[in-house]
Amino acid sequence: MTAQTYIPPAAEDTAVYGANAEPLIRRRLHRSITDRWIGGVCGGIAETYGWDPGLVRLAFVASVLLPGPQVIFYLLAWLIMPE
Repeated sequence: MTAQTYIPPAAEDTAVYGANAEPLIRRRLHRSITDRWIGGVCGGIAETYGWDPGLVRLAFVASVLLPGPQVIFYLLAWLIMPE
């Protein structure tokens, strides 16, 4: 067996690698295609961060009971977030 030599990542790969030269996971916020009820926004947030989609939906519904522009934010996210 031959010993493998560590080759540091190229300069253009510095955004992809952390301090230990381990690949970082890039999370991209998106709407869910498979787990959607209305627009897939809550399902996409849950997929992106590894959360339970039911809890994200429950948190959104609970937040709608409070005064504020939550529904407007949901509609904007529906328009802006890619599938």
